[in-house]
Amino acid sequence: MQRVIAHIDGDAFFAACEQAVHPEYRGQPVITGQERGIVAAASYEAKRYGVQRGVPLWEVKKLCPHAIIVPSDYETYSLFSQRMFECMRRVSPIVEEYGIDEGFVDITGLRGPTHRSYSQLAWQMKQTIQQELGISVSVGLSVSKVLAKLGSKWKKPNGFTVILPQHISTYTTATPTEKVWGIGHNTAAYLAKFGIHTAADFAKQSEQWVHRHTHKPFQELWQELNGQSVWEVHTAAKTSYQSISKMKTFTPPSSNRSYVFAQLSKNIENAFIKARRYDLSTKKIVVYLKQHNFRYRSLELVFNRLTSFPQDVLTTVEHQFHRLFQPTILYRATGVILVDLRPMQQVQMNLFESPIKLEKLEQIYASIDALAKRYGKHTVMHGSSLPVVQAPDQRITERQRAMMNNQLHQTIYQRKFLGMPIFTPIRP
Repeated sequence: MQRVIAHIDGDAFFAACEQAVHPEYRGQPVITGQERGIVAAASYEAKRYGVQRGVPLWEVKKLCPHAIIVPSDYETYSLFSQRMFECMRRVSPIVEEYGIDEGFVDITGLRGPTHRSYSQLAWQMKQTIQQELGISVSVGLSVSKVLAKLGSKWKKPNGFTVILPQHISTYTTATPTEKVWGIGHNTAAYLAKFGIHTAADFAKQSEQWVHRHTHKPFQELWQELNGQSVWEVHTAAKTSYQSISKMKTFTPPSSNRSYVFAQLSKNIENAFIKARRYDLSTKKIVVYLKQHNFRYRSLELVFNRLTSFPQDVLTTVEHQFHRLFQPTILYRATGVILVDLRPMQQVQMNLFESPIKLEKLEQIYASIDALAKRYGKHTVMHGSSLPVVQAPDQRITERQRAMMNNQLHQTIYQRKFLGMPIFTPIRP
């Protein structure tokens, strides 16, 4: 039986999530990445002004002075992503979460049980996502993953493209090789030496030529472009992340250096707790402060090796904190983003570092994670985060007071902290 696969791709996903959460942003040029000082994502309204990912925000203000620039909210984007995949699974259980904003769905053989055509099933998923989440997606439907992905990119935003077997050449002829999923710039340049410039040029090559001049992944890609489905739709739930973000707003705003740094320190701890949960590490982080007037100051730090431990980064963050913090300004939030995440197994020591130190850190944090699992997160915390516990958020204090005054509640269980910080607080 010939397989039928849909590829569903969110349109300017991060910016679209912001527009869904804030209806007043709809139809407006929205840009995320305020905390980093560069464009992380741009809505299609912003792209019309020439705004592209990675552009510095000072340049954005020249291109599109009325742009709405907001900090990235990766937790919200993750929730939207989960709901999008849930909508797909209502049609078929065979769903691959390829990225936070895109996935493949195998709907082969569902015409009979559902009494609907494959196009109707794909359209149903598209409409459900747009109606329930308030974001638009583009859909490609074809007989292989590569062709389905080509279809979803064919018309964006809000596109719906069906590539039937008899019409494959129409689409591949108009697609440059570098636009094909799986073919990068170097491979496209290599193929160009043989006069291959489009997907159709590559697909028309003989099987012998493909086996003689390319490796297995490109041989499979050649089959996919010719309508032969060889790449499976993997249904395993996503257990990894490209980035992890943690941000916390506190009340009242503060200009106390130790307290603001403690808030940042706790965010860093939280981010690395999540990284270790998924066996991930990083050598690049972005830390930022949100001022009382909603302006941001951010700093990107790169380390000499991958790490999963906040102890490795907190000293450097403390040494660079003066570049962010100004004692005359009130701050209302701190945040951190772990970027370019890699598997923890890839961690390697540098030539000047003791392997014993890394081994001890691994043992310490294994114990910390075990205690957290048994007694709750932050049962043991870094000394630099203690001022947050000693001066709790006013909003939390007010919420607890309100709960105590509420006669309807029965029992309040409060987390008990063991007063045993494992590291000496980093002093200003």
